[in-house]
Amino acid sequence: MSEQLPDVQASSPDVTVGLSQVGVTGVEKLVKLARPDKRPIVLTAEFEVFVDLPSWRKGADMSRNMEVIDETLEAATREEAYRVEDVCGDAAERLLAKHDYTSKAEVRMEAELMTREKTPESDKETQSTIDVIASATATEEGTREEIGARVVGMTVCPCSQGMSAARARRVLDDLGVDDETAEAFLDEVPQPGHSQRGHATLTVESEDAPEVDLMNLVDVARDAMSARIYNLAKRPDEDHMTYHSHANAKFVEDCVRSMAEDVVTEFPDLPDTAVVTMKQSNDESIHQHNAHAERIVEMGTLRGEVDGAN
Repeated sequence: MSEQLPDVQASSPDVTVGLSQVGVTGVEKLVKLARPDKRPIVLTAEFEVFVDLPSWRKGADMSRNMEVIDETLEAATREEAYRVEDVCGDAAERLLAKHDYTSKAEVRMEAELMTREKTPESDKETQSTIDVIASATATEEGTREEIGARVVGMTVCPCSQGMSAARARRVLDDLGVDDETAEAFLDEVPQPGHSQRGHATLTVESEDAPEVDLMNLVDVARDAMSARIYNLAKRPDEDHMTYHSHANAKFVEDCVRSMAEDVVTEFPDLPDTAVVTMKQSNDESIHQHNAHAERIVEMGTLRGEVDGAN
């Protein structure tokens, strides 16, 4: 008969302080997303899985919990799903049911999704990368799920563009160009400004699964910046991106506000209690630092602010 080993994890800790998150990160699993009349999309997803730990318990028993977590994620990812947030929700609810000492289970997932698109002028096929973000939190009161994405685009600084426009006006005046013609030229030909590669993040969280389509969220995030960018770009495409980005110069703050306005317009059926996270980070081209802006807000508050601005 083998000796019964003591369960140290279930003993009392020396310091009786509860922990809000105990779990594992970097768990990789395949997730299959079903599509009507098409082959499923297969994602290599990375999960973070946590439960809370009461003050009276020393540890979460990582080896045993990893077995539970692996079984839970295997069950949640084995079948095809139409929503990645539901994969997280299913896993969180299974974990909550399997841990008699926890009151909350959280599952987060990120995965890289490749999508096909065409370049804006040459109409060439290319691919773009989207970082899919999903999460779920399960408690006895219910489950909240989150879905969203992080995308890349470009922005142009309105401040440096304004300085370039002022310089152009002085040159045109020195050349004897009348004010009306100068303004017409500047309206037609946007002046240079320093550009940045921008990273936009947009997620929606609500009770159960948010009533939004992932690709619609992607479109809102990409269009909030000065211009979309493409992996393949022939010269007409480069000209298109350069012109449109300079014709639509935006500060990092403008990008978040554009997201806010479009979220209200594109998702009218979201409940007021849904939480919207909007972030914009720009890799500055003329500074060694980066610019960042964000807003996390309930949908009802956001609607009131956006409608009040109109």
